[in-house]
Amino acid sequence: MTDPFEPVKASIAVTLDRLLPKHSPIAQPMVDAMRHAVLGGGKRLRPLMTCAACEAFSGDYRVALPAACGFEFIHAYSLIHDDLPAMDDDELRHGQAATHIAFGEANAILAGDSLHSLAFQALAEAPGLSAAAKLRSIALLSQAAGWPGMAGGQCLDIEAEGKELTLAELEQLHAAKTGALIQSALVVGGYSAEVAPDDARLELLKQFGAHIGLAFQVVDDILDVTETSETLGKPAGSDAALAKNTFPKLMGLEAAQMRANELLEESLALLEKAGLATDMLTELANRAVKRSY
Repeated sequence: MTDPFEPVKASIAVTLDRLLPKHSPIAQPMVDAMRHAVLGGGKRLRPLMTCAACEAFSGDYRVALPAACGFEFIHAYSLIHDDLPAMDDDELRHGQAATHIAFGEANAILAGDSLHSLAFQALAEAPGLSAAAKLRSIALLSQAAGWPGMAGGQCLDIEAEGKELTLAELEQLHAAKTGALIQSALVVGGYSAEVAPDDARLELLKQFGAHIGLAFQVVDDILDVTETSETLGKPAGSDAALAKNTFPKLMGLEAAQMRANELLEESLALLEKAGLATDMLTELANRAVKRSY
């Protein structure tokens, strides 16, 4: 069966390859590590969300491609650092050796640093975006990736190891660690449309992103205890090994599955309310939750 997203995914793959450096007279091992981390696999959920949101606001997704790839660079950098011995200490990612295993810890750290800066370069140099759209997008991505968002959520996750959080605290953690980047990827897609979206529809899109980001994490937690490392392409059971707080641990597996489905239904209702229930956004929401890896 043909994947309806294949043309967009192919365009994302081409753009990722084009934006990533290939050769360096001073840092070839680091460049190789960057390419390994980004091109070695992944669902491309965040860049697909950016492209889908752009089209939902009647834009051309091709204009959004550099910004979309910027979100994938941030995501890849976060996974490099997550896998390090000082963090989750995982040796497998996307079914291949984690970056620090393949290239050494030092080059992995440097590759993550360089992907972080490359994300903002991709946005700043995006040829189809207005100066105002670039500025808004850069500001939003910096918040989503930094201390108020993903990095802050990761810090809270580490501090919470071995402690028991409440469900509300766990949702707050993942709203920052996982949800912020998904939410901002959608909004930047809106910024990439030719006509700036109105604030009311953007707010509903943000709420959709918050719901689907949380649902995505709930499913991630479920899969960590129900699937094998071979299926996931990364070590299964690592959350339990690190005594992390997870939704199945706090709610039970069945209740966590029900919560993911509830969040999906709520997110689809928000799309309908915003008049943004396109085939692409609706299918992406479903795939984020109804998946086995």
